[in-house]
Amino acid sequence: MPWNDKSGGGGGPWGGGGGNNQGPWGQGPKGPSGPQGSPPDLEDIIRRGQDRLRRALPGGGGANPAIFGLIGVVLVVLWAFQAIYTVQPDEVAVELRFGKPKAELSQPGLHFHWWPLETVETAKISEQLVDIGGGNTSGNGLMLSGDQNIVNVQFSVAYQVSDPRAYLFDVSDPDGMLRQVAESAMREAVGRRPAQDIFRDDRQGIAASVREIIQTTLDGYKAGLQVNAISIEDAAPPREVADAFDEVQRAEQDEDKFVEQANQYSNQKLGQARGEAAQVREDAAAYKNRVVQEAEGEAQRFISVYDEYAKAPDVTRKRLYLETMERVLKDSGKVIVEQGNGQGVVPYLPLPALQQKAPAPAALGATTGGNQ
Repeated sequence: MPWNDKSGGGGGPWGGGGGNNQGPWGQGPKGPSGPQGSPPDLEDIIRRGQDRLRRALPGGGGANPAIFGLIGVVLVVLWAFQAIYTVQPDEVAVELRFGKPKAELSQPGLHFHWWPLETVETAKISEQLVDIGGGNTSGNGLMLSGDQNIVNVQFSVAYQVSDPRAYLFDVSDPDGMLRQVAESAMREAVGRRPAQDIFRDDRQGIAASVREIIQTTLDGYKAGLQVNAISIEDAAPPREVADAFDEVQRAEQDEDKFVEQANQYSNQKLGQARGEAAQVREDAAAYKNRVVQEAEGEAQRFISVYDEYAKAPDVTRKRLYLETMERVLKDSGKVIVEQGNGQGVVPYLPLPALQQKAPAPAALGATTGGNQ
């Protein structure tokens, strides 16, 4: 658009009516040479702007030491804010000189470095906890067990930074990598075992196996992380099959109960049988001892009798005869009377014995009444 309006009615682009086209610095933008309506001279515009800036500064734009001193103080303060940094109690810092990390670590407290030639990166060294599985992450925690069952595992990993330089500079995203490695390790451990182990039988063994796998993988990547513990918080079947799984669990519990009852009954019967067997053995041993003792006693008696017989055969023989007859006849119900000595023997009728053998009168009366 030309600076001069040939229609003569209006002003230029900065106002200025009355046909007197004035630019922003008091005159029209027309250069010292050239036809009317040519573009403005850029160098002339810059020069005029500098003149206005000098007139706006105190002292007419001349050298003012106070202004430059103030500007210097402001710059020093800004540089000091960048050069002095603070390391928190649960952190360590690594200084970088021209992008290369230094060997020493900055402990908690105030520190100084030559900014911008040196920069600082900080890392937390306190123990941290990350939850994996369930509803805490994008993954749903569904895993396939060794016996082809699907389980939903939720666990947490407690870790801390063991090598700050490796943690900050060797891996781009160590925390994200830890999450991925932990989930992969849990899937590997669960895939090698039956579902019952992750549910209740061997959670501690699975946690120890997962920790070993995670630590080995992180050491291979030089992530600078140390895994302290793995905690399996929850392990359950998917909601779609939860009812069926509960039925299976109840059936397994009933099976375990019946097996336990059978074992208890078996132990009871086995204990009873062992007790009876022990009693029989003890009775047999006692009978054996008794028989042996009796035999030994009879043998000793026979030897003593023989010794007496050897000393006095007639007397001993008569004594043995009398003792034998006494044993034989003492329980006999017969009375033997020697011939020639029967005078004065009165026949005896054992009436008491006959009365005991005869039936009672009451019994006879009852029998008679019954027959009528």
